[in-house]
Amino acid sequence: LAEEVVEFVSPRIPKGTEEYNPETPENLVPDQLYAKSAILIEADTGEVIFEKNADDIMYPASTTKILTALLGIQYGDMDQVVTISDQAVQVDPDSSLIPLEAGETIAFRDLLYGTILRSGNEGANAIAETISGNVNDFVGLMNQVAQQIGCTNTHFQNPHGLHDDNHYTTVRDMAKIAAVAMENDTFRQIVSTTKYTIPKSNLYRRKNITNRINDLLVSSEDNKFYYPYANGVKTGFHARAGHCFVGSAEQLGVKLISVVFYTSSNGRWYDTQKLMEYGFAKYVSISPMDLYNMNPLLIETSGFSLTDSDMGKLKLDLVPIQQNNIKIITTKEKLEQMSRDLYNTSLVEYIRDFRAPVSAGETMGTLTYISDRTGESASFNLVANRTIDKRENAPLSISEIEAYSLADSNIFPKITIELVILWLIPPIVLYVIITLIAKLFDRFSPKSKNKKLPKFRGRRYK
Repeated sequence: LAEEVVEFVSPRIPKGTEEYNPETPENLVPDQLYAKSAILIEADTGEVIFEKNADDIMYPASTTKILTALLGIQYGDMDQVVTISDQAVQVDPDSSLIPLEAGETIAFRDLLYGTILRSGNEGANAIAETISGNVNDFVGLMNQVAQQIGCTNTHFQNPHGLHDDNHYTTVRDMAKIAAVAMENDTFRQIVSTTKYTIPKSNLYRRKNITNRINDLLVSSEDNKFYYPYANGVKTGFHARAGHCFVGSAEQLGVKLISVVFYTSSNGRWYDTQKLMEYGFAKYVSISPMDLYNMNPLLIETSGFSLTDSDMGKLKLDLVPIQQNNIKIITTKEKLEQMSRDLYNTSLVEYIRDFRAPVSAGETMGTLTYISDRTGESASFNLVANRTIDKRENAPLSISEIEAYSLADSNIFPKITIELVILWLIPPIVLYVIITLIAKLFDRFSPKSKNKKLPKFRGRRYK
């Protein structure tokens, strides 16, 4: 039977959809995307920011090569010289190629670059054979790793992505794969490359290859799709899959991964930029220090001079004990609440009391922030931002009296007026409470209700 011929039908924005406004990217809605299926995630946490039919089963086409290249990097020797087999080049000659010939030798590193930058299908086969000995065993490894990553609706049938009914995934699963891949330094370097030279081989002169498949990366006057924050990753296309693109971008510490499946040729670039701008409008990366400065600690000192302009209130500045690069990724809506909760999610320890005098720059304590995402910690000193003078003969506060008494090792501590007052306050309060209760009891007791009222006598009463 002849294989069914499928013609790609370029998707369009549904009629009646409100026109997308690039000035307000945060208002993006699913129908403003060309893609049938799309997703945007925050790369470090995997949190889903935007989705459209994210669990629909789709064909990934050449975005498959993301996992192929990642496994090649993880299990291969970058300097190994590979000989291209007859089986590796058995692919549709009209499909995307590096190109390589059977019997040609190439360094494994160059094979990876050629496979990604030129989307070479024979290159993907050669990677599979180099890692696992044959394509079938490598595909088994792909499916095993996909499950480990957390993919639940994915099955690979080949390492290149040419159509097979049993070769499928979802944008949600592909975003997980891409996020893991982008954590690898070598992978990131390859997918962000726009030009690469493959040295001459035993069969051919050197090849100067350019990344002609990721328009977001290429900065040129005639490329209207260039996106300055883009740093990868991979395109794909066949008639059943439509145009596909897995994108990655970073701005001010916020890292995003997008996936669009079955979109149009230009729609993959429009869709990706819309998604990225939506994410950057919603998310922010902030350091613990900047988060603290939104809502700094304000303490109340005691024994301060009555001429103090802020009546003893003291702001504590945060000073790093050592350099750190910890970033907190969150939505702009959650930022204010996170700043208020910082003291509850961090360890705050004071090393002295709050009694004046206090000198500007004096360390009052420490704050340690621990990232719930990475487990990394950052420690800071809590430093007085101004000087507070002492009031002469200022009485001690109750908490200070208590602290001094507890700290005194003498079983018969020194008797002071303040200590006497501290001892007298509880019994006085108790006496007042008992007296009030007794009066209330007396007022509402049955005896008081049965008391006879006095008789008034006089010329007005009879």
